[in-house]
Amino acid sequence: MFDVLMYLFETYIHNQAEMRVDQDKLTNDLSDVGFHREDIFNALTWLEKLVDYQDGLISPIFLTTDPLSMRIYTQEESQRLDVNCRGFLLFLEQIQVLNLKTREMIIERIMALDTLDFNLDDLKWVVLMVLFNLPGYESAYQKMEELLFDHNDEITH
Repeated sequence: MFDVLMYLFETYIHNQAEMRVDQDKLTNDLSDVGFHREDIFNALTWLEKLVDYQDGLISPIFLTTDPLSMRIYTQEESQRLDVNCRGFLLFLEQIQVLNLKTREMIIERIMALDTLDFNLDDLKWVVLMVLFNLPGYESAYQKMEELLFDHNDEITH
């Protein structure tokens, strides 16, 4: 499923291609490229939930709005997000690319992926996908894009 999401993001969304494609045509196109229908369905469902955030139909669950609070990860979240991923999320909060709300959206979208093999590079793409789809977060998306695509070796987390 994650491969389908990456393909969609790189091919359609990130390149600002026309996304007014009906789901059947998109499914057939993705099938023709070599993706399995179950992965395609799961990826499209994952994206629909992301659109629900965009439309305000759902919001992430978080228990506090205190910016000085510390996020404690569940055992399942810690298994999916290793220490490098958790550290990178904290770094993104510290440089104000993420806030409490967007961090929780990203964690929820990561936990909705059907993979246990998840790494820091995957996290960066999920962050981009989430920020891209949220109105009002254009500058955060741009900062994240600069972090990813600026080949400046001085940037560390």
